[in-house]
Amino acid sequence: MNKQLLINLSVLMRYPTGISTYILNILPYLQCLSPTLLVSEKINNYNCYNISSGLTPEQGVKGHLRRLFWTQLNLPIIYKKLNSKLIFSPLPEAPLFTKCRSIVMVHDLIPLRFPEGLAALTYYCKYYMPLVLKNAEHIICNSQATARDIVDFFAIPAEKITPIPLACDRDNFRCLNLPTSNYFLYVGRQNPYKNLSRLISAFAQLPKNLDCELWLVGPEDRRYTPILWQQIEELNLIEKIKILDYVSYNELPVLMNQALALVFPSLWEGFGLPVLEAMSCGTPVIVANVASLPEVTGDAALLVNPENVEEITAAMAMVVKDGKVRSHLREKSLTRSLLFNWAVTGEQTAAILEKFI
Repeated sequence: MNKQLLINLSVLMRYPTGISTYILNILPYLQCLSPTLLVSEKINNYNCYNISSGLTPEQGVKGHLRRLFWTQLNLPIIYKKLNSKLIFSPLPEAPLFTKCRSIVMVHDLIPLRFPEGLAALTYYCKYYMPLVLKNAEHIICNSQATARDIVDFFAIPAEKITPIPLACDRDNFRCLNLPTSNYFLYVGRQNPYKNLSRLISAFAQLPKNLDCELWLVGPEDRRYTPILWQQIEELNLIEKIKILDYVSYNELPVLMNQALALVFPSLWEGFGLPVLEAMSCGTPVIVANVASLPEVTGDAALLVNPENVEEITAAMAMVVKDGKVRSHLREKSLTRSLLFNWAVTGEQTAAILEKFI
């Protein structure tokens, strides 16, 4: 049995989000390479090698630390035992100072663009990640914007990097032909770089006669949610703005389909998956004109300067007032979203890996 390619799934979570969703969607297209999956629970129809559980973000900081130690101490032993030639990791983690050859995936460098004090993730990106990237045979990333960041932050040669865009699950995120309701939608975390304070300020400046709401979807964060609530209270918008916390995968497309628009004024994104998911639903999108977001939307969105509150307000007002604009953006979104396909992402990834096995 061919065990030359190892796919390191130590980060794979039982309830997939983010990186786990990425790997599960491209995995079928890597099967042609006869990989061995390093997993704590067997995945049917694949050759699997059992590894320790408790190495994922589900175990918090302890999970991350255990995984980093496992990567440096245990993974090289497995690599040698299975006579492997290459490790593929869906995040920038790989053994250092060994003979293990690796290809890694980089999703973004946001902790370096927006460092948060003594946050562990900032140190991870500043000191560990550059060693992994310099040691890697090749680097895959999710956008041209992320590729430029890798070059700019770490002086990695551009020819060592291949951007491969992500995709979304069009069986789940699809046009449901539901009536449009009166709310704008944001989906994502509440970290400062997501720019929710300016979004709330922009919403507050909409003319009162437009009579719409703003719904913020994403896990509440004790560091940031109270600050947002304070702003909402000071602007007397408690009746107009909802913080919905986490919404399930199956419920989210309904919210997207009925929204006036998804508003995503993030100061930086490695890709911006909620934007693509909304477009796949035929939902108009208002996005920041920075980083990867114009790569994802093309001409199918209203692009705004994320630091200009008035621009965000004007775009939201246009969507509410002008049905023709909504229809135009809806058609453009559906057409543009078809360019992103997990089969293409998976096949391009397999082609890169095959070159280095």
